[in-house]
Amino acid sequence: MAQTTQRIPKFSALLPLFVFVATFLGVGIYQDDFYVLPAPVAVIVGIVVAFIMFRQSISSKIATLLKGCGDDKILTMCLIYLLAGAFAALTDATGSVDAIVNMGLDYMAIQYIYVGIFVIAGFLSVSTGTSVGAIVALAPIVVGFAASSSADLAILCGALLGGSMFGDNLSVISDTTIAATQSLGTKMSAKFRQNIKIAVPAALVTIAILIVEGADLTSTAQGTETYSYEVLKISPYILVIVLSILGLNVFITLFLGVLAAGILGIVYGDFTLLESTKIAYEGFTSMTEIFLLSLLTGGLAALVARNGGIDFILVNIKKLIKNKKTAELGVATLVSSLNMAIANNTVSIIIAGPIAKTINDEYALDAKKTASILDIFACIVQGLLPYGAQVLMILSFSKGRINYVDLMTNTWYLLLLLVCTLLFIVLMPMRKAKSQGV
Repeated sequence: MAQTTQRIPKFSALLPLFVFVATFLGVGIYQDDFYVLPAPVAVIVGIVVAFIMFRQSISSKIATLLKGCGDDKILTMCLIYLLAGAFAALTDATGSVDAIVNMGLDYMAIQYIYVGIFVIAGFLSVSTGTSVGAIVALAPIVVGFAASSSADLAILCGALLGGSMFGDNLSVISDTTIAATQSLGTKMSAKFRQNIKIAVPAALVTIAILIVEGADLTSTAQGTETYSYEVLKISPYILVIVLSILGLNVFITLFLGVLAAGILGIVYGDFTLLESTKIAYEGFTSMTEIFLLSLLTGGLAALVARNGGIDFILVNIKKLIKNKKTAELGVATLVSSLNMAIANNTVSIIIAGPIAKTINDEYALDAKKTASILDIFACIVQGLLPYGAQVLMILSFSKGRINYVDLMTNTWYLLLLLVCTLLFIVLMPMRKAKSQGV
């Protein structure tokens, strides 16, 4: 009976995932609009294909689907989405976003807005350990900057996405960092020191590019204009940042942020108590698409994994490994493939972790370097996916003013991080061998 749980690697088990991706991307590209077909509907198409293809009983497939949807990491992410949506809605209604925008325009020279957003997003995501949280907090502000100045929204959003992924990748409290280091059995501090050698050069080049892009704004900035704002209205954001830095649980942090924004709005007369609950609920509903996408993708991934789809990827990645360099590239390909299928960098690292550990040990790789590669490639792919939470959230906040192509062509950091990481993998062993006289 124990043998019945053995999974046979099957390429065919990946077809539901391919159907999901092809449906979502195909319709979006054909219509030149990724909002035409909601991503959760595309996932349901993949789930239907899985139910038709796979041979288990209907009740068994439903149980697998529900187990995947109910994974604790998936549900945690979904609940964070709800609280983040409520926080964004309330801070917007009470004028906190406008206050930050006006204060930023008052103190920040217009030519440094692009690089300022990149640095602030990086700081916030390092502090909170989540790129999604940084995007939720800053996206309304970014849109406000674009509306109130001559700054280009696409460049601002690209800087926001890049900075958020930069911080998330380096943060010691990030789920991806924890998953990568625990999987490889290495210390967070060791992984951080290794990771920063790759990420900082990419970030510095990005900063230089953003400074150059912002230089053109000096001639159109209205330097004599004065901006009015209530400093106290910024307090909900300050509270969330401080509590995050102190390491308070993300649920408590966001709940207190929601509470602070609500109280502030009531005190200032922006809305009543009952109105605040309606605004918070509207914030919940604004996250419906991402909520359902995460939930259903978790269920689809569970169906694919049970029928050998994930195992097929793992087995075939190992066949390509010939030496240390290809072993590291194999780890990168592994986690990238999984992340493209699952659209969740934390979950992809968790799934890839055990096989990455096996590859690391078999080829005597450096565990901290392998953990960095695992985390970085999950970060890069997650930031580039058109159906990833980070991209969808930014495009959602932009309300159609920019599209996926606009965002990607201005997200310099992720492209530079990819180049830096590949160079690191290819050149580091050569430099090491040369230093040893080999």
